[in-house]
Amino acid sequence: MIKKWFLLVMICLPTAFVQAQDELLKIAEASDSATADYVTGTFKATRLANGHTVETNSDGVLLFLISHRFGTLNSGAYELFGLDQATIRLGLEYGVTDLLDIGIGRSSVEKTFDGFVKYKLLQQRRGKGWPVTLTLFSSAAVRSQKWPEEENNFEFRHRLAYTQQVLIARQFTERFSLQLSPTMVHHNLVPTRRDENNVYALGGGGRFKITKRTSFNAEYFYLLSDQTRQDFRNGLSLGFDIETGGHVFQLIFTNAQGMVEKFFVSQNTGYWSNGDIYFGFNISRVFDLKGKENQDW
Repeated sequence: MIKKWFLLVMICLPTAFVQAQDELLKIAEASDSATADYVTGTFKATRLANGHTVETNSDGVLLFLISHRFGTLNSGAYELFGLDQATIRLGLEYGVTDLLDIGIGRSSVEKTFDGFVKYKLLQQRRGKGWPVTLTLFSSAAVRSQKWPEEENNFEFRHRLAYTQQVLIARQFTERFSLQLSPTMVHHNLVPTRRDENNVYALGGGGRFKITKRTSFNAEYFYLLSDQTRQDFRNGLSLGFDIETGGHVFQLIFTNAQGMVEKFFVSQNTGYWSNGDIYFGFNISRVFDLKGKENQDW
């Protein structure tokens, strides 16, 4: 029953927002421009920790993202508490317009390639304007790691997984922002028949700005799918952002090793209580290919 209502919300929510947008924009445009301007910089980067934020890159801006996760802290002193182990994802994101992002990446976990499209459908306005920013996100991931010999009869389609998200965020004050992320991950191949191809989750997170260039972030993905919730764990990540001009450094503690949605949402096995905590970081660097000023993070 929960899945049916969740799927209905995922389908109807963007449509309802689109239908209401014209009327709300008329109201906003009728307001004084000083109280109805757009809210920018709801979050410092396009990632909150593992997951995407509502932010998109400005028109003509190319972002290079390095995501790195060490091993678990409970691996002990011999492994230097995880520092001897590492997984990495390299990604490129490009702002086709101020509202439309495209991106590609490659992760060392299962040698996964991923690509995404991200569109900012609505943007929060001050005063009596639109109260939230709403961004639609769609991605595909393909495993390129070789199958074990006993599984080499699988086809290419079995390597694929897809993610659909509606990202809804509001900047309550200059310092404090929250985001909800209804999510569906579809796996073309699952280990057993009892496992679910469609996994539903509700993500949530927030940012508290400490200084002009630093903030504390938190992110959580709660699994709604019954069987998946028995086999895998909800993802919890805590982070600290440091912005230095064209770079954003994000220091992260998380119970998820993978940096693609199919891993950190629907196939996460780490327990915070057992010390399955991965320390890592994201480094974002932007390049303005059209010669304009850098976007406001």
